[in-house]
Amino acid sequence: MSEPIRVVLVDDQQMVRAGFRMVIDSQPDLSVVGEAGDGAAAVELLAGTRADVVLMDVRMPGTDGIEATRQVTALPEPPRVVVLTTFDLDEYVVAAIGAGASGFLLKDAAPEEMLAAVRTVHAGDSVIAASSTRRLLQHVAPMLRGATPAAPVDDRTLADLTPREREVLEQMALGASNSEIAAHFFVSEATVKTHVGRVLAKTGSRDRVQAVVLAYRTGLVAPADLLRDA
Repeated sequence: MSEPIRVVLVDDQQMVRAGFRMVIDSQPDLSVVGEAGDGAAAVELLAGTRADVVLMDVRMPGTDGIEATRQVTALPEPPRVVVLTTFDLDEYVVAAIGAGASGFLLKDAAPEEMLAAVRTVHAGDSVIAASSTRRLLQHVAPMLRGATPAAPVDDRTLADLTPREREVLEQMALGASNSEIAAHFFVSEATVKTHVGRVLAKTGSRDRVQAVVLAYRTGLVAPADLLRDA
């Protein structure tokens, strides 16, 4: 049996961490290897603890989840970070994605969604296709379009994409999973994975979420498209 996925929990509420730990440790392929109650403690912990996925609360005293995400993703061989948020904190989601988060999850999501998020991110995908995060993306999309990126966005970033790769990126930005994209274009999921990999490489996107941000910031996809597709 392969080694369990190593998870670190970061939340200032001990009861929240306890609940997450109970759910995660109940799975044979997952293991909680550490907890932290604030961002600074999380950065210190992760500097010396090997982890695959971090569940990071956004709003914490002291060093918040956004700054902690920025520092954690800058570590050598960093873990992937899933930001925990609520509908009324959309602006934090935009900032966290800019800081390097690989996805976001509603704090009141069902346990099955949380477990799926950990496994999805660890597999190299990003948490963006689940129903709750798709609804959240509807709220965040207008801010992605209007947000000021860390570096100027050049529309030529998309110039190397083939027409099909652009279409795949559009579907990614609408919150579609690989299997949904495959069904949409009547191709195999393996073919979609190849297209997604090429999209990430050609656009210089670190992961799927960053590619989605690029799609909105360059105007390839507009928030209205997402609302119409819902």
